[in-house]
Amino acid sequence: MNQISAPTTPGGRPATPLLDRVRTPADLRNFSAEQLRQLADELRAETIDAVSVTGGHLGASLGVVELTVVLHAVFDTPQDRLIWDVGHQAYPHKILTGRRDRIRTLRQGGGLSGFTRRAESEYDPFGAAHSSTSISAGLGMAVARDLIGEKHNHVVCVIGDGAMSAGMAYEAMNNAGSLHSRLIVILNDNDMSIAPPVGAMSAYLSRLISSHSFLTLRELAARMARRFPKGIERTARRAEEFARGILTGGTLFEELGFYYVGPIDGHNIDHLLPVLRNVREAEESGPILVHAITRKGKGYAPAEASADKYHAVSRFNVVTGAQEKAPPTPGKVAPPSYTKVFADSLIDVAAINPRVVAITAAMPSGTGLDRFAARFPERCFDVGIAEQHAVTFAAGLATEGMVPFCAIYSTFLQRAYDQVVHDVAIQRLPVRFAMDRAGLVGNDGATHAGSFDLAYLGCLPGFVLMAPSDEAELRHMVTTAASIGDQPSAVRYPRGEGTGVKLPERGEVLPVGRGRILREGNNVAILSLGTRLHDALRAADELAARGLPATVADARFAKPLDTKLIEQLARHHEVLVIIEEAAVGGFGSHVLHHLAWAGLLDGGLKVRPMALPDCFIDHASQSVQLAEAHLTARDIVATALAALGIGERSLPRVVPSR
Repeated sequence: MNQISAPTTPGGRPATPLLDRVRTPADLRNFSAEQLRQLADELRAETIDAVSVTGGHLGASLGVVELTVVLHAVFDTPQDRLIWDVGHQAYPHKILTGRRDRIRTLRQGGGLSGFTRRAESEYDPFGAAHSSTSISAGLGMAVARDLIGEKHNHVVCVIGDGAMSAGMAYEAMNNAGSLHSRLIVILNDNDMSIAPPVGAMSAYLSRLISSHSFLTLRELAARMARRFPKGIERTARRAEEFARGILTGGTLFEELGFYYVGPIDGHNIDHLLPVLRNVREAEESGPILVHAITRKGKGYAPAEASADKYHAVSRFNVVTGAQEKAPPTPGKVAPPSYTKVFADSLIDVAAINPRVVAITAAMPSGTGLDRFAARFPERCFDVGIAEQHAVTFAAGLATEGMVPFCAIYSTFLQRAYDQVVHDVAIQRLPVRFAMDRAGLVGNDGATHAGSFDLAYLGCLPGFVLMAPSDEAELRHMVTTAASIGDQPSAVRYPRGEGTGVKLPERGEVLPVGRGRILREGNNVAILSLGTRLHDALRAADELAARGLPATVADARFAKPLDTKLIEQLARHHEVLVIIEEAAVGGFGSHVLHHLAWAGLLDGGLKVRPMALPDCFIDHASQSVQLAEAHLTARDIVATALAALGIGERSLPRVVPSR
């Protein structure tokens, strides 16, 4: 169906007479196949229209419309557990599960999450936003079901082929095969092309091998084979699996202990219905994998034609597919994003040093390394959704004298923490980590916020940890990281545009562990790490207007600390405000630790560390999140005045954690 030609209501929204009858998935279970096909068309139109208003992960959701309809029609959700890996593709699922009236609040403050979330609906049995967790979680649910004795509930995991590149998925499958618990995994294959063409013959074979008669015959043959001597039994079993593997291509999954069904056309309801019904009714006791071929962006021409199939979009025009951009300020050029500045800076460094290489974990465009790959294709490595491997791969490169930059979102680097400790830090290998999306990230919410990197890297001996206050500083820090050849280092920088400062032509090597003072005052000192510096300067302007000129310092380095600068600020000011866009336990904690051992907390110095509150901040715009976290210029002023014991009536006292 092409959304552009879909009938619309007088309000301009797509006409959805069947979808309007659906309040819960139970309403689908009396629909005919023809009605389900119509419902899928209406659901696709509704998804396109909703995401055009909110933005979000459109392509993946369009690719699973038919699969979503059939899964809810065949299985008894929520009693049957339906788990969507990552959650990028869950928008149609949300519409069918009682959340249609809020679907146009998707990813907005106070609205629906862009991912599955347990607190949001009983139809979301497991929250997800990071990849490759579904089979592990589903296996846990299946084993719990078996231990409790609820034999009739099904557990269904839908995982994309990209998520199958992560080792965790195979660890889970291996465990599922050995436990032999009843588990259904749907492999949503929309990119890797790991299967032969899908057509009538493969659909027939899938129906055949998932049917009760075939499974019964297979079990009868297995029972007979077990009466044979062991060697003959093993040969008979392998012959049956091999023959089925030749027909279907599922040998890999069979070796992991799964009964393989597929490939089937994931957009053909007439193929999906009988196969999933067979799988539901199968008496096969072990795990089953159904291989469905789908297409990202299916049914919406602009998405199908896009290189990334509209993986993530801003608001867009439904008719043209054109995505909205913020209107430019007259006479002002929009500053580049921090991601672009990092990529361009790394290209400059790599042009000088042929040993510079870049590694990413399935995020070449998100980290800017697609630009690096275009310039140095043989020196850029996308390892797939495999952060653990990415880190140790970079460590191996470093042992041989290469200069590896491992570009991974801050939140995703958490997935490789043992490798950072064991394979990099303990061996003091010069791997450079570029941590994009540090701090609050806006509409993706808590699952993608880079809140913890300062805490989890700052505690590691021998790490150099940097945070630029603007895009020019980022340029210098990339150059600095490239020059550090005897220990690991990391640069954390935020999502979004820079501040608009003039970029130097070339980055400079900064003195490691040295900060800088940008403004001098008295009474109050503000020590900032990272991009909170600009709010610190605005706060200093307001304090100066109140007759309280403040010192403002840019720490630059969270580790090693500039102890000389910190002690200077502590000795010459009554109040020291420390601000960072990260969780408690990071930069401010290290500063306080040093001040305590230096004896500088004994003389009446008032220290006020400002960090992210002790809670997960829900999705909203970054500005709203910063206000909720009390990390704005206004909050800095309030904190300083409260520490001085003045101004409390005019401004609220800030509580930095809750």
